[in-house]
Amino acid sequence: MPALAEASSDLQQRLEAVREDGRFVPDRALQRLKEIETEALGAALPLRAEFMTQLSNAHMRLGQNDIALQLAEDLIAYAHQHHSDVALAKGVLNKAYISFALNEPHTSHLLAFEAEKIANRTQDLPVRVQATISAGQSWAEEGNFPAALGKLQAAVEMARLGSSQTDLAAALNALTLLHTQMRDYDKGFKVLGELLAVAGKLESPGRLAQARNTEYGLALDASQPRRGQRALLEALALERQLGARAMIAPTLVNLSDSYLKQGDFHSALRHANEAIKAARVISNDQVEATARLNIGQALIGLGRHEEGKLSVETGLAYYEQMNNLPDMQAVLLEYGVALEKAGDMKAAVTAYHRERKISNLLFQKQRQKAVYELQEKYETEKKQRQIELLSRENQVKSAELDNRRLQQRVWWLLALVMALAAIIVGLLYRKVRHANVQLKEKNLELAHQSSRDPLTSLYNRRHFQEFMRRYSGTLPPTLPAGLPADGDMVGALFLLDVDHFKLINDQYGHAAGDLVLTTIATTLHDVLRETDMIVRWGGEEFLAFLPAVTRGSLDDIARRVLDGVAAQRVSYQDQAIRVHVSIGFAPYPLAPLGQPLSWERSVNLVDMALYLAKAHGRNRAYGVRGFHGMEGTTLEAVEQDLERAWRDGFVELHVVQGPHEGLPRAAA
Repeated sequence: MPALAEASSDLQQRLEAVREDGRFVPDRALQRLKEIETEALGAALPLRAEFMTQLSNAHMRLGQNDIALQLAEDLIAYAHQHHSDVALAKGVLNKAYISFALNEPHTSHLLAFEAEKIANRTQDLPVRVQATISAGQSWAEEGNFPAALGKLQAAVEMARLGSSQTDLAAALNALTLLHTQMRDYDKGFKVLGELLAVAGKLESPGRLAQARNTEYGLALDASQPRRGQRALLEALALERQLGARAMIAPTLVNLSDSYLKQGDFHSALRHANEAIKAARVISNDQVEATARLNIGQALIGLGRHEEGKLSVETGLAYYEQMNNLPDMQAVLLEYGVALEKAGDMKAAVTAYHRERKISNLLFQKQRQKAVYELQEKYETEKKQRQIELLSRENQVKSAELDNRRLQQRVWWLLALVMALAAIIVGLLYRKVRHANVQLKEKNLELAHQSSRDPLTSLYNRRHFQEFMRRYSGTLPPTLPAGLPADGDMVGALFLLDVDHFKLINDQYGHAAGDLVLTTIATTLHDVLRETDMIVRWGGEEFLAFLPAVTRGSLDDIARRVLDGVAAQRVSYQDQAIRVHVSIGFAPYPLAPLGQPLSWERSVNLVDMALYLAKAHGRNRAYGVRGFHGMEGTTLEAVEQDLERAWRDGFVELHVVQGPHEGLPRAAA
């Protein structure tokens, strides 16, 4: 018996030594686990369950999810067979991690919540801490930050009660990441300080490297890029010391991005090339694609434009293949800014145009999701009302049956029973009538919400499209030839885009961005007339349709809008945010060769004018006033390159400069 106890103790120590390798160097951990497999599978239940847990984790971290999932299922079956909640909690947790790796977040969250319930039935503190951390992370991924915060704070307190500093480091790391997501940076740095202290005492390069990567994310979001870069360099040194290849590649690509943002293009290029080599070792296509993007922007910054564009397009191909629209939008926006800084305006406009298409697509999907959710809520309330009405009808029928029995037994109470029935019917009629009134109000509310943008209360794109289809039907098929006069009454289209809106979001946060959008919406109401239709066109774009103005007043209207927006100082958290817009505008309808263009093509031309305004310095308006000599070109050629058509004399453009603080207005 003493020899058996000594063997079990030795196996437990070896399993504990392998556990950290499994997280950070899974290939080495797998090799060490294979060496003790025979002994571990013949050991007592706790040691065998721990061995199966680590073996499943190692396969998962090496991307062998099918093997990992089968091992997790075997562990769950083994736990049921021996009625062990500790082993069962470990198996269900492993299955949750594998489901997340397979991009099945909903299934992963349900398994994490189930594992927490099972773990709480046990007295095993490390398992309870791990399960509570996983539940908190699942709530955070679902956007329920209050629930996530409660779970992770509980995990930290539980870990303090135990003797495992590794469990405490894991809980503190998860809590720091949550504070970063919640933008509560002061609390994040406070928890990070304790995390770094605990990780430093563990003598675990992997845990300390993980903590430094967490510090990088927090510092980056808190606008402390230098601190973030130092944390990455320390993490990289620790990862190389440990031989953690799966960690080295992402850290290198993050370092490349950090140097890129600081304008150190040579360092960015060097670290991105190293990231590609490291990514290929572990077959990580996403890291390689991100490194290609960073290489492209660094080459553009160094003046090697064509090489840079080719590298960016190579990286973008991966995101297109994965249909990752949010990341593609962010990449294209950064790409456009890099090209603009490099002076390649034509390529910058193309990148901005691609980004705007994706932005509009994402905006439309978000709007559809909101409408679907509202409809689902409405249908649920409608069904509930129907159930209540059916329940009341059943009550009435039951009452009528009781009345008939009473009529048969006590005929002299007939008059009283009929009176009571009449009262009940009257009450039910009033309730049904009230329910119908509420139903009508809900229908009106739904119609209003389907035509309005929820943030600014302006009309949305869908409402404008329906309006223009009706309005366009009233236009004559041809317009008289000859040059238009400034006194002619026309309609007009104005398309606005907030300058440097992404920088506002990055510097001040999305709440500040929302405040900027609502302020501009209010300003447009003040500057324009009540009869003018103002539309939230998508993201940071607004569209205004003026049904009746003089042709010669369009420049003045554009100037009023530029001045009105620039005069606003958006106050957010004791900071004044200056806001400018770029504008494209044109009379409506536009009629080259006397044939009026559709409203869609008119908006497209106005959009091209807007991009000229942004490409030529922002805070200005470009207006399409008319066409000349269209027999020598085609409308498609004009739409393809509006600036060239303007310079060739086919299109008449007017430029209206926005105000500049401390400088007189430039002439148009």
